[in-house]
Amino acid sequence: MGDTAAEQRQSPEAAAEIVEAINARREKFSDAAAVDGTSAHRFVFEGLMAPVIPMAAFAGEVVLVVNTASKCGFTPQYSALQAIHEQYASEGFSVLGVPSNDFGGQEPGSADDIREFCELNYGVTFPLAAKTPVRGGEAHDFYKWARMSFGEAAAPQWNFHKILIDRSGVIIGAFPSGVKPDSDLIKEAIEAALATPA
Repeated sequence: MGDTAAEQRQSPEAAAEIVEAINARREKFSDAAAVDGTSAHRFVFEGLMAPVIPMAAFAGEVVLVVNTASKCGFTPQYSALQAIHEQYASEGFSVLGVPSNDFGGQEPGSADDIREFCELNYGVTFPLAAKTPVRGGEAHDFYKWARMSFGEAAAPQWNFHKILIDRSGVIIGAFPSGVKPDSDLIKEAIEAALATPA
């Protein structure tokens, strides 16, 4: 078969890199202080690789929040999400994955299943929330707030919907599932947000 990107990421060096990145984020999440107000920074997700993911940990950063699934036609977007996470991380950017089983039952696995799938197949080092409802009355409060503050464009209609949040915790863009994470549209929006101080 030859060396695929997934096979390369499963090397001991790649595995160590994943662990290091996850541990660094875990430390940041444990140190995050609560933020009052009406920004995205007031919300907290249960974590997949850390006990909790407080959005306050991203204060001052640009964040792309993406509801993900392991068995979707859009699942290969994990590769592009990891690529943009790596490309812009040093400038104050992060991807936040939010696994959800809301669409087509395409995230049926346990926390361990999801974590292993993302690490082994896509070398994911960006933070992942625990499996979370993202639509309807059971949606996480972040998603209810996103819809109220930004409108219907922020409400996921399928897996791999993307919400872009600026350094101050305000939603500045929403992109449907079919827009690839490494598309010019998203990259230009990220770069513009990174160029703007909080």
